[in-house]
Amino acid sequence: MASFETGQELGRTQIELTRADLIRYAGASGDFNPIHWNDRFATEVGLPGVIAHGMLTMGAAVQLVTDWAGCPGKIEDYQTRFTGMVPVADDAGTNPAEAVGATLDVVATVGKVVDEERIRVDLEVTLDGEKVLNRAQAIVNVAGRSEDA
Repeated sequence: MASFETGQELGRTQIELTRADLIRYAGASGDFNPIHWNDRFATEVGLPGVIAHGMLTMGAAVQLVTDWAGCPGKIEDYQTRFTGMVPVADDAGTNPAEAVGATLDVVATVGKVVDEERIRVDLEVTLDGEKVLNRAQAIVNVAGRSEDA
């Protein structure tokens, strides 16, 4: 087994979300709440505008861990607390294919070596420097994972 140390960075990425991503996620999840697609409705209920689905944010963030682990089955547990909204601006302009409404920054570090086969991976997920997920943690089975993987 590879050697892991608390605080060791495992990877980082940026996740770009667009209004089109929200529409696709709504269709896949069945969550058609208008706060995720209608600016007028979202602002009428006190939001800054359309916001990303919490589960979309959570799922997109853990992709970094899945890629690092090499297999989604290596993730034994994943949980978080939602601490901030992810407003997704409508900046499609004249070229919707290049639109980016929000960019999340995700950093994965070793939070704890649980035992010989498992580590806890802590995710820091921010939008414009502000946390949107708190205590985002995944338990990952690292047995059989080489240091080069």
